[in-house]
This record gives sequence, C-alpha cells and structure tokens, in this order.
Amino acid sequence: MTTAQELALEHCRPLHGSEHLLDGPQISALLADLSGWQISEGGVLQKEFSFASYAATLLFVNTVAGLAERENHHPDLTVGYGRVQVAYSTHDVGGLSRNDFVCAAKIEALARI
Repeated sequence: MTTAQELALEHCRPLHGSEHLLDGPQISALLADLSGWQISEGGVLQKEFSFASYAATLLFVNTVAGLAERENHHPDLTVGYGRVQVAYSTHDVGGLSRNDFVCAAKIEALARI
C-alpha cells in the first residue's frame, strides 16, 4: 500500500486514455491514507480546507496554484472567506488517475506546514 508521504514524493506524468483510469479498489486504497479527502457523487477527489483569515486562504490558494503549475496538473478551486475546496479529476483519462492522488498528497503535506 502506498502512503500519502510516498505519494507526495512522486511527480505527475502526462496521462491520456482510459487505461490510466483508476478502478474502485485502487481509489479506495489510495484514499485510505488521505485524511479528509472524499470522492464526490460525480467521481471527483475533493477536500475543503479552513483558514482563520482571508489572507491565509489566499496564501494557500497561491501555494496550490504554484504546485499545480510545477506538476502540470490543475485542480478546480472554490474559494470563500476562510475556506477553499480543492477538487481533482483527470479529464484526459475520463475520471480519477494516480496524478489526482499524488497532488492531493502534496497538498496534505503543504497543509501540515
């Protein structure tokens, strides 16, 4: 089983095609070590983060944006006062790929700092 710490050390790879689509058991195994992350009804990996101020919220958003650019894997972000919802899905594979979980693990590592 891969831990979130091990996932966070990986880097995203260009993935195209349904052969990279994760199945239910693979998703469950990867999700097990990502605290608070959930799979939505639409099959999206997501988590909401809370912050004490708007400035802290924007710092987190900008940090996630930098991570997304480095990994070339971009989440949907929903931003409000003191909260950010991060949502991942790999459009080029038609659902969830390992890249989604790699980035979620990287964000978890950032959130612990």
